[in-house]
Amino acid sequence: MNKYFLKAAIFFFLSILSFSTYAASIGGETLDLTNHLVGYVSILVFIIAYSLVMSEEVIHLKKSKPVLVSAGLIWFGIAWVYSSNNLPHAAEVAVRHNILEFAELMLFLLVAMTYVNALLERHVFEALRSYLVSKNYSFRKLFWITGIIAFFLSPIADNLTTALVMCAVILAVGGDNRKFILIGCINIVVAANAGGAFSPFGDITTLMVWQKGIVTFSEFFALVLPSVVNYLVPAVIMQFAVSKGVPEAIEEKVEILPGGIVIIFLFLATIVTAVSAHNFFHLPPALGMMLGLGYLMFYSYYLTFRHKGTETDDSYGEINIGGIGFQQKHKTFDPFHRIAGAEWDTLLFFFGVILSVGGLGFIGYLSLVSETMYIGWGPTWANIMVGVLSAIVDNIPVMFAVLTMNPDMSLNQWLLVTLTAGVGGSMLSVGSAAGVALMGQSKGIYTFLGHLKWTPVIALGYVASIITHILINGL
Repeated sequence: MNKYFLKAAIFFFLSILSFSTYAASIGGETLDLTNHLVGYVSILVFIIAYSLVMSEEVIHLKKSKPVLVSAGLIWFGIAWVYSSNNLPHAAEVAVRHNILEFAELMLFLLVAMTYVNALLERHVFEALRSYLVSKNYSFRKLFWITGIIAFFLSPIADNLTTALVMCAVILAVGGDNRKFILIGCINIVVAANAGGAFSPFGDITTLMVWQKGIVTFSEFFALVLPSVVNYLVPAVIMQFAVSKGVPEAIEEKVEILPGGIVIIFLFLATIVTAVSAHNFFHLPPALGMMLGLGYLMFYSYYLTFRHKGTETDDSYGEINIGGIGFQQKHKTFDPFHRIAGAEWDTLLFFFGVILSVGGLGFIGYLSLVSETMYIGWGPTWANIMVGVLSAIVDNIPVMFAVLTMNPDMSLNQWLLVTLTAGVGGSMLSVGSAAGVALMGQSKGIYTFLGHLKWTPVIALGYVASIITHILINGL
């Protein structure tokens, strides 16, 4: 339980930074509520809510529930104060802006999740898993193969999905070799997070930075080499703890269902469409993703007629990825079932976080934290600390807070904070969605303490990636 109290303490630390000698005053269309009762209550509500989020694996309360309550209470408190001061519409305008930010993020992620679910349903990832399992590679070779695939798959399929698929391979071939499974899972978490750091599609934090228009799609590729260093430094060291032996051969073959290959290309076309909408037409990337969802809709119409009479609407089965079962419809391909299979708890969690952090920013706390960190410490040390906080807390609220602060930084400083927020979570198993998911998937083999033993090595990669970025890209 200590790690949860540590996370809560970080939020208290950020809150204390915010309590300056600013007096509550009315100025123009905004109020400084940093020393107002509503401000103090809002901070307390958010800390309690996020403490419940961080305790999800212990108390089994879905992470979206507390932050939804937090968002509502914070904004109702703000609206009450503003209405009492004859400013009834100021809070409305601000909260609409936050909702718009969430809407763009949600639509983007909804399409990405739908495509991933479609690929799962067509057995694309399961076929990849069975192929690797059947090749009878050595433990050390599997360590490198799964890590390298995770690094290059993460920028497209996102770090969470990539980690789950690669962990399934590790679990399938590892058998009773708990040491290999532990190190293999750590390697996958580091690789997936590093690979996701140089692509808007690899992590929620990079997506938020891209959608804000701060870093263009092509400018993210300046982080490729720092990301490679972030993965390779710990991987090269960890490989010596992996046996050179060969696991017991497993004969298994899974075929991709009809349409699976085409859906891969449709997904790539959707990514190209989203990038083009943002870069060439200055439209929200979410609009390009929704157009890409239309590609999938029309192709599903073709699949339905192609297999009409040979498939049934009530044929269900289970796809098993590393011990986690996914109830999927095997025969008829209905894109609306794929949309329904999106991770709605995660999407609603984003809503709660964005609205809660946005409310704290509107009260005035984030501007004070920004002044303390980015002016007092300087942008470089502040951005390095963002990565450390991402490992302890979570990179999503931390990055959204930075974007809300919007400190005046150069492009390379924004790339630095994108890098640190993306890879900093690898230092602890609870610091990223990939790590948390694998702790559940590995059934107690990959654990917080097991990961913690390798934290100094991973931190070495974190430092090396920052140095690489500074040497190559400058500040």
